[in-house]
Amino acid sequence: MSAQPASLFWFAQHEVTLAWREWLAMITGGRRARGIGAAVAITIALLLFHLLAFGLVAPWVAHGIAPDKPTLVMLAGSGLLFWSVMLSQALEAVTRVYYARSDLDLILSSPASSRRIFAVRTGSVALSTTLLAALLASPVINMLAVLDGPHWLASYGVLAAAGALATAIAVTAAIALFRFVGHKRARLVAQIIAAIVGAGFVIGVQAAAILHYGSLSRFTLLQSADLIALAPTADSLFWLPVRATMGELPALFTVLAIGFGALGGVLAFTASSYGHHAISASGLSHIRSQRRPRMAGFRPASQRQVLRSKEWRLLQRDPWLLSQTLMQILYLLPPALMLWINFGDAAGANVVVVPVLVMAAGQLAGGLAWLAISGEDAHDLVATAPVTPRSILIAKIEAVLIIIAVILIPLIALLALSSLYIAAVTALCAGLAASSATAIQLWFRVIARRSMFRRRQVASRAATLSEAFASIMWAGTGALLAVQSPLALLPATLALAILGIARLISPRRR
Repeated sequence: MSAQPASLFWFAQHEVTLAWREWLAMITGGRRARGIGAAVAITIALLLFHLLAFGLVAPWVAHGIAPDKPTLVMLAGSGLLFWSVMLSQALEAVTRVYYARSDLDLILSSPASSRRIFAVRTGSVALSTTLLAALLASPVINMLAVLDGPHWLASYGVLAAAGALATAIAVTAAIALFRFVGHKRARLVAQIIAAIVGAGFVIGVQAAAILHYGSLSRFTLLQSADLIALAPTADSLFWLPVRATMGELPALFTVLAIGFGALGGVLAFTASSYGHHAISASGLSHIRSQRRPRMAGFRPASQRQVLRSKEWRLLQRDPWLLSQTLMQILYLLPPALMLWINFGDAAGANVVVVPVLVMAAGQLAGGLAWLAISGEDAHDLVATAPVTPRSILIAKIEAVLIIIAVILIPLIALLALSSLYIAAVTALCAGLAASSATAIQLWFRVIARRSMFRRRQVASRAATLSEAFASIMWAGTGALLAVQSPLALLPATLALAILGIARLISPRRR
């Protein structure tokens, strides 16, 4: 039965259809055969995560879970870590609703109510945020329900309320940015805020753990006696969301009322301005330089220098680059703090930092390499330039690796103050990880638009897995070399084998 056109349910059907098509495209890449493989892979992954969750939860349940202060602190801290990521995702999703949707002009020119469109699209953001969080948290929640009782299923209700509250805050933040910084700068500021929110709480907890306990583990702080002593008493209203998570129905209904009440209030107060903000933002959705024009004469430069400058300028102008890479860069702050606090005194701390930096180098290089190599929007224009394809590719690779070097050099310099050997190992393995990720993106390069960055894994599962496993192996090599273990040869050999297999199965070899 079809809904009445322009009704709230009709727009909801439209959004569900778009979301379903986008999800299918992301999972299958437009090929039905991949759908079966993706379903099998997701099922196996869920089973493995449930087994891992069982190993984590079973000892906790065996000791008995009581609503005492240590339990409340652990659940509240873990929940805040989780909710900060939900808020970051909601803020980015709300921003994309205004800037990245190409159907706004068509819909807003129709006689349909923009208030209904805003309500439906905001609801879709809340739903997608909640569903992703529920999927990630489901192994732990389900194992707690199986081992300790079905009252833990109330956690899904808390996640729904948290998703609604996060969306309400994200919409309020977006409207405030439009008003105070303008539509031209709101997207940039929103991406920075989303990255800081998503990584800020995690970084803050890790920083506190480093400063007080010399550990990168955030759970070291959440389980500390000092934090438990500072926490409110067990009967405080502060623990209301935690008690709702543990299955107390009055607390659950209160949390649901707060979350959905906040979302409903924001919709009521901001829906009327959606059309104005959407039209203003849609006019800025294309990529444009944020630089002011300046008078500058030509300077002599080599062909390779000009090509590198062109790649850096394109990366700088990418409207979504910050949201794609800033959070990864922010996660390097805790290792940097650990190096700053411990250099010269704790070689063990330096060893812990090595695989973190190597993994970060591989991940950053993979993303930037895709943008530079495959995400070339004007590839036809570049192909007609009087420059050899080899020169263009070399310049792209150099541009990516130089960015990685600029980011890592200060951290490696801190390592060198403590140990030249550890610094050399980190530089070597980080360079290998970045080079491996870049090479894999080169072998599996495709013609795609930069706006497809979030779906770049769809182009080739083999490239995605090869890049991830190679980075992991180089990180393991760095960790073992840091302790001067001969076992470092094993992950290094596996990394080279992964690269060899990736080269053999790449489309350029077939």
